[in-house]
Formats: sequence, C-alpha cells, structure tokens
Amino acid sequence: MNDIFTYPFDAAEIMKKQKKLKRELLEDGTARIKKRIAILCGSTADAVRDVLELFLLNYGIEPEFWTSEYGRFHDDALYPPEELISFKPDIIYIHTTYRNIGSFPSLSDSPETVIALLDKQFGHFREIWESLDRKFGCPVIQNNFEQPPFRLLGNRDFSDIHGRVRFVNELNAMLAEYASHSKTLNICDISYVASCCGLDEWHDGTQWYMYKYAFPMGAVPYIAANLAAIIKAMLGKNKKVLALDLDNTLWGGVVGDDGVEGIKIGRDLPSGQVYSEFQDYVKLHKDMGVLLTICSKNDEENAYDGLGHPDASLHADDFTVIQANWDNKDENILRTADMLNLLPDSFVFADDNPAERQIVRDRVKGAAVPEMDGAENYIRILDRNRYFEVVGALTEDDLKRSEMYKQNALRAAAGHDIADYGEYLDSLEMKAYIKPFEPLYIPRIAQLTNKSNQFNVTTRRYTEGEIANIAFDPHYITLYGRLEDKFGDNGVVSVVIGNIRGTELHIDLWIMSCRVLKRDMELAMLDELVKAAKKLDIKAIIGHYLPTLKNSMVKNLFGRFGFEKTYEDSKGNTDWRLETAEYTPKNTHIAVIMQ
Repeated sequence: MNDIFTYPFDAAEIMKKQKKLKRELLEDGTARIKKRIAILCGSTADAVRDVLELFLLNYGIEPEFWTSEYGRFHDDALYPPEELISFKPDIIYIHTTYRNIGSFPSLSDSPETVIALLDKQFGHFREIWESLDRKFGCPVIQNNFEQPPFRLLGNRDFSDIHGRVRFVNELNAMLAEYASHSKTLNICDISYVASCCGLDEWHDGTQWYMYKYAFPMGAVPYIAANLAAIIKAMLGKNKKVLALDLDNTLWGGVVGDDGVEGIKIGRDLPSGQVYSEFQDYVKLHKDMGVLLTICSKNDEENAYDGLGHPDASLHADDFTVIQANWDNKDENILRTADMLNLLPDSFVFADDNPAERQIVRDRVKGAAVPEMDGAENYIRILDRNRYFEVVGALTEDDLKRSEMYKQNALRAAAGHDIADYGEYLDSLEMKAYIKPFEPLYIPRIAQLTNKSNQFNVTTRRYTEGEIANIAFDPHYITLYGRLEDKFGDNGVVSVVIGNIRGTELHIDLWIMSCRVLKRDMELAMLDELVKAAKKLDIKAIIGHYLPTLKNSMVKNLFGRFGFEKTYEDSKGNTDWRLETAEYTPKNTHIAVIMQ
C-alpha cells in the first residue's frame, strides 16, 4: 500500500500528483478486482471520481466509471439512459450535498407544513433508491447532507422547527433509518467529513459559483477516502487484526524499566488519561469483531504484568495472540498470521517507534502501518484510516469473533497430545448444521462472500439483496454450514451456491472461513451438496476455479474431492466434473444435523 494515502495525508500533494500516482499504482504489479462504478451527480464530481480512483487502486480495486451530467442524479435514476443500462454498474454512487436539498421551511410555515416538506424531500431520495434497486439491484452509496452555511435563527436554528440546521439533521436521521434496514443503501457521511474540514472552508462559494463544485478542492481527497472505505469494505478489503505494541503505545513508559507502578495509565493524570482513552477505543474494536493481538519487544512476564495494571481497560484475555519476546516484530506478525490462518495483509500494526514501523512496512507485504506519532493522535489516526469500516449490520458472528479464534487456540492445544489426526478430529465432538439459505443468516452469508479470500474458488462477491434473491430462486441450490464442537460455536463458516443448468449443477461459489481449515467441514458440505443435487435428478456437478493471488490453497480442491479436470487455460482457470451417481460420502468426523 502507498503511504501517501495513509492518514494524515497531504491532500494538496495527492491533488497535485494525480497522474503520476495513477501511473505508479497501475504499474506496481498488483492484481486488482475490476468493478464498474456509476456516479450520479448532484454537483460536479470529476475531481472526486479521479481521486477516488487512486484510493481504490491503492486498495487493490481497479474501477471503471460512468458519470452522469451535472444535476441529473434524479432523472438518471428514475429513467436511466441507455449508456448507464449498458454499463451494468456494480456500484452506484449518488453524489449529493446540502445544495441538492430542494427547499427549506419558511418562517411562516406551520409545523404540519414543515413535516410535509421534510417527508417530500425524503420521498424524493427514497424514490431514487427504490428505482435503482428495481433497475440494477446493486449496492448504492449516497452522501448525507452537511450542515448549512448559515444559521438564520442563531443557536435556535438547531431546535426551532423552521431552522435549516434542524431540517438537515432530521433529513439525515431519515436517511440513516432507511439505510439501517436496507440491503443495498449505504450512506457516505460527508456531514462528518465537512465538520472535520471546517464548515467555513467547506462552504467557500468560489468553487460552486465558478465550477459547481459544492466544496473546496482541498476536501476532495477526504471525501474520496471516505467513499473508498465503504467500497473496499463491500469488496472484502477490510483489515481483520489490530496488532499493538505495548510500551508507549498502550501505556506511557517502559514496563520493564519503570515497573507496573511506574507506567502511565489511568484517568488521574493527563499523561495517563490519553492512554486510558486509547485503550477504551481499542477495546471497542474487539467488541465489533476485530481481532486484537500483541506484538511487543518485551519479556513475556513484564507484558502480562502491564496488562494486569488496575487502571487498564485492556487485559490479557482481550487479546487473541500475545507475542511478547525479543524477536523481530515482522517475524512475530508473520507467526501470528500463521497461527490465525490469516494472510499478513489482514493486519494493522500500531507502534510508536518509527524504526519498528518501517521494518514491518518493508517486510510484511500488505500490512497497514499508520504513523502513530503522539499518543494524543492515536485514536484519530486509526479512526480516519477506516481500516475496519462496517457495511451492513454487525452479525452475531462478528461480535463473537475474538472468542471463536481463542477457542481455535484451545483446539490446537488439544491436538498436541494426540498423535493420530483423525483421532484428534473425533475428540473435538464436532456437529455441523447444514441447510439451504435462511433469512436469519443472509447478512452473515453475504458478509462471508465479501470477506473470504483464501478458501474461495471463484472469489465472486454478493450483496445481501443478491443472496436473498438467490435463496428463493429455484434455479439454485444453496447451503450454509455452522460448525460447533466441545469448545464452542464457530458460527456460519461455509457457503456454497450452485446454479442449476439442465442436469448439471455449476458451482458459482464455494467459500469457507479460514478459522475451520483442516477440520473436514468441506467434506461435510460436499456430502450434503451431492444429496441435494441427487434429489433434483442432477447428473453432474461442475466446479470452477478462478485463480487469484490469495486463493491458491483451493487450486486443487475439486481434484481432492474426486472431480475430474475437464479444462485448463493459460491463466490457470480450471473446470472440473463429478458424476453424482458415482459419488461416495467422504465425511467421517463430523455429525451433520439437517434441521
């Protein structure tokens, strides 16, 4: 990843070097996901589009854009031009701002009139979303609305029903409520971006009156970064692990030199409060499913003593893995990645030491390494980089993820004392619940399709809406698998989507969470897939493998299943065939429960 796009970035430098940065990114050899993005413009969006492209390229996404004419966002949504229809967008971005709110209350309006006006404005946008959903069915991102450039009623503008500030706040709340229940709409919070930039600067009218840009050029990289964070999260490009140093990162001072009583943490003194608030912030990430690990040059005993400080918010049991030793930190991160069955590019490394940061940056390919300079800036630096952006509702599996990975560590430890691997699998007392897609699990299923990169034969991505449609389409066989054992519930860990074509079933998607690798869950899923296919008189199952930089582990998955390879091209794409009549069940270690 190019450090120029890591917050705090130099917005002017990005704007100045756009062409050079684009050329460097396209020539860096990265294999990128290609996506078509349509932009429906409420104001001029060319600069946002061009800088958005840079941020997406940096995330491993190569966009192709279609951009509407200025001010045509409503008409093009309701009556899409032929060019937009033939473009077949994967994502639609509605670029609106405060200036696209059609009308505001007048001081003489009755409360009933103001409410009707608010409903009318909201209905204007809801009409757009519903039309796009019917016509394209792809994810939609729309900006909310920044605060107005003036407060006619002063501070009362916030509370008076005629105030523009109140009107904007209530309209934003209506957008938020709709998006919270929508399977396709995501909100790009430019209200927050504008506040960070400063409203006086944001509402500088020069760019608007001359070029119909609704904000200053200096704000463009911040808007593009915010928008890119949503898109990369949709496409499974989020980070998964926050690896933290200890001394002068989670607390002030060096625990090995100062002792537990001498480190700075706690709310009684400013020098300790800054670290307490940072620990609180980090712990919130664990609560939403981010894995926390320790990567510290320290004696292990000192590390545990520091985490046991009475004023600490984070303790040893909040961390999935603790690497406190005198090995190089890049080696510890790679070791941790191996323990968690995750790729190194899943990691964010937070360390106050610039030399340690540079070593990890150079040696751990794809890991994010922000400039953690000044403890008072730690929260803002991590927050603005949006490494763990959330799209869609958090699922139960998200909230339990840290505990699930800890249970995996217990499973691994249990296996050390058993020589026979099959005996070890039996000792786990595994139970799998394998069923066709159900509404309850659709958010988690969609999430898995966008997060799973290694055990993923086609790396196709699906929205919640697309998963919901497939679930009720008779032309598909769908299966999800939950896995439990004596250590706990792993949640939904595997998904299969098969498209019925005559007497053949073509595997559009087969994914599995890396936390259950080598547990034979794939064999249990295969057995149930063949059963479902036979019930529909399907004679053959066709598997497809599309290689990426991350999914080499499943290159020969279908071969291991007993499929016969029928096609291979120069790029490594392969097709495989299994005759269902010749299949014999393969799972011997998991009790499958079909409820």
